[in-house]
This record gives sequence, structure tokens and C-alpha cells, in this order.
Amino acid sequence: MSANSADRGGRPLDVVLVKGGRTKIRYTAELLADDGTRVTVRAPWSGDGVRDFGFVRFEPGDVFTEYYWRDRWYAVKEVRDAEGVLKGWYCDITRPATLSDGELVVEDLDLDLWRSADGTDVRRLDEDEFAESGLAESDPEAAASAVAALYELEGFARVEGGLEALLD
Repeated sequence: MSANSADRGGRPLDVVLVKGGRTKIRYTAELLADDGTRVTVRAPWSGDGVRDFGFVRFEPGDVFTEYYWRDRWYAVKEVRDAEGVLKGWYCDITRPATLSDGELVVEDLDLDLWRSADGTDVRRLDEDEFAESGLAESDPEAAASAVAALYELEGFARVEGGLEALLD
């Protein structure tokens, strides 16, 4: 896909989340758009049953509209319940995404960010896992990019309409 053309999607593709060199999860999503830089997909909650984080529950029927960039170190997932009510945004810090042969591959770097639908709850997640991953020692440039991406996303999340503007 060239940067000068846009793919309006409508076809399935596999989203592959890699962590520590292994496939963490693979699921089928519908490609909504690909402008050459950002890939947008939609998929139902792919986890087994309910996942209760304490501040949000992901459960069967939830729908994720996911935004991945080829030039940014994060992915943003808009989460809605089965009736379409916005729960919030779950953001993964990742290496830039790659898309080829019907697979969107993203490497999870452990850091995450949550923003509730009303914007009153913005929280960093898994900073301890990131520290324990050893990325700062094994790939200091990637670790620095990951931390910068977390700060960038948190900036968007703390401004009213910030994440929405990023996704428009």
C-alpha cells in the first residue's frame, strides 16, 4: 500500500500480537482502512470470557476498533460494549506495525495506557513488566522510543478530545 492510495478495507486479516519473540494472541479482524501509515481494524473481544481489570471489564460482545501505525510506537483500541456504548481506550506501546500477506504484526513492549470514556481515569499500566523485560539493557533505543510513546499517548489522553483527534 503506497502512501498515496487508501484501502477502504472490508476484508478480513489476522492481527498477530507478539511478545518476547512469541505469538501472544492471534485473531481475525475486519480491515476498515489503510492509508499507508495507519491501519484501522475492527474485531470482537477475542479473549476467553471476561477479563476484569478492576477499572474496566472486557467481555464477550465488546467491539474493539483498533488503530495501528507503521511509523509510531503505539496502538490505540477504542472499546465499546455490545450496545455500542464507549467504555474507553486501551493503548498498547508497541514497535511500529507491519502488514503483509494478510497479517498485521505488532510487537507488544509491555507498557499500556487506559483512558475511560469520560476522561476522568487515565492510568499507566504494566510499568513493572516493562522494567522487568530487560528491554532497556538489550535495546536501549527501543526502550527510549517506548517510554516516549507512553508520554505522547498520555498527553493525548489527558486533553479533552485528544485521543479522538489522534484517531480522526
